[in-house]
Amino acid sequence: MRLIAQLQDKLAALDGDHRRRRCPVLDSPQGPHVRIDGRDYLAFASNDYLGLANHPALVAAARDGALRWGVGGGASHLVGGHSAAHAALEQALADWLRLPAALLFSSGYQANLAVITALVGRGDAVFADRLNHASLNDACLLSRAEFKRFAHHDLAQLERLLAASTAPTKLIAVDAVYSMDGDCAPLAALLALAERFDAWLYVDDAHGFGVLGEGRGSVVEAGVHSERLIQMVTLGKAAGVAGAAVAAHAVVIDWLVNSARPFIFTTSTSPLLAHTVQASLRLMADEPERRAALRARMAELKHQLAGLPWTLLPSDTPIQPLLIGGNAEALAVSAGLRARGIWVPAIRPPTVPPGSARLRIALSAAHQPQDIVRLADALRELVAS
Repeated sequence: MRLIAQLQDKLAALDGDHRRRRCPVLDSPQGPHVRIDGRDYLAFASNDYLGLANHPALVAAARDGALRWGVGGGASHLVGGHSAAHAALEQALADWLRLPAALLFSSGYQANLAVITALVGRGDAVFADRLNHASLNDACLLSRAEFKRFAHHDLAQLERLLAASTAPTKLIAVDAVYSMDGDCAPLAALLALAERFDAWLYVDDAHGFGVLGEGRGSVVEAGVHSERLIQMVTLGKAAGVAGAAVAAHAVVIDWLVNSARPFIFTTSTSPLLAHTVQASLRLMADEPERRAALRARMAELKHQLAGLPWTLLPSDTPIQPLLIGGNAEALAVSAGLRARGIWVPAIRPPTVPPGSARLRIALSAAHQPQDIVRLADALRELVAS
């Protein structure tokens, strides 16, 4: 068939360093120790930052939620798929994030598409950090607003772009924590620009929620407040479950309910998952020692990796990127670790800029000090070999 042959030719044309292969298959729950493709590994690949994905309290909550609510949402929220479990979680999230209202989505990608395309359109303008997540970039493009990108954390360039814009509605979109670098957006300074130029500030806090701001996320960590501030959090990373939510002024949430197509025209997320995330929020509140353990693992990793020929990028989050440089070398280091029973993915262009291939070391509160030592010892062995 000609269409299949076309795809085969396109796959064959991909550079070997850039080509993606099949997904690794886990035959175990998420955790520091997993079974992948039939082999046991010490894993530093998951965004399960608080170690909740396999927590007994969440497993019990999921079981109870299934017994009470069944499995599927059955319909879109507006047609009849919005259960009391969804409503209770939205209120709990709004309270936890210290924002007036919240709205659930099936994924962070869907939430980003919903918010940006609902708030800006033709004739408007959206301003985005150049290292933003792909879902934010896709949302900006699909909005049909004028799409302006500024250099990473370059507030002076952003200011010039905002000052030059005559768009009736402006929106600044940033990651709160950058998923491949682990650094944090300067939210206070960004909000000051949003206030000055009458723009929305949309914050994708996928990697800050549950970790920063005593678990409430990057907005609380930064101490910023504004009616023009919109925060998106994902529920499949530190929360250990699945889905996402957007929190903002109640009028913003009402507008999304009435105009955001990814919300209106999709079946609601499973109510048992909404029920389970409420247990996640309770653990975030009741067990601050999980965040303390995470900070301890971060400090231990920085200590253990000092002196390696590769650079550990500055990050005060669980995302600890070890910059290797070339694609082939990054793949070789990742493969060397895998041969030693340690799973750390190599991240290459186009996910990161050319020449900045890296190991993305993702830490969890469930990791133990000896896990960090084992990783460091393996990396030193690879340097010496």
